[in-house]
Amino acid sequence: MSFSEHPRRDECSDHGFIVRELDLAEETTAAAVHRIGRRAYAVEADLIGFDGIPALRESLEEMRAQPLRWLGAVTDDGRVIAFVAWQWSAGEDALDIDRVCVDPTWFRRGLASRLLGHLLTDLVPSGYVLVSTGADNRPAVALYERLGFSRVGTVEPAPGLKVAQFRLTRDRAG
Repeated sequence: MSFSEHPRRDECSDHGFIVRELDLAEETTAAAVHRIGRRAYAVEADLIGFDGIPALRESLEEMRAQPLRWLGAVTDDGRVIAFVAWQWSAGEDALDIDRVCVDPTWFRRGLASRLLGHLLTDLVPSGYVLVSTGADNRPAVALYERLGFSRVGTVEPAPGLKVAQFRLTRDRAG
């Protein structure tokens, strides 16, 4: 059976939620993920002083066309409140976490930690993992460091945008 057939139930404050794979072919799911991503990246843009984050300009269709897998935190009433998206890096044999977003009304409740923990423990428990964030996004930097990622560099892909790159190295499976 697939993971999405057996969602895991977690508790978040007094509100229940499940962690499950998201299907962006579903209109309401895709729209919710797009809205949450824009809201979360707007907060990051303020933190890092750069409003040119590509996901802020990405259309719903462009987001859905990305070759990503999606894992979400979904409330008991069916609302997506956070998500992580990833893909396998071509040629590097590494998991590349493309985005981690939490609806700002749900910040500081451990959702990003729980989603990443589930991804890194249950879905992809071994191998290399890559992720990046705005270098001045202190909450995200602290999260990745707390989860065992090591900072491997900082790049400036656009003038005024410094991006911190992280890598998690784990034993490869059998």
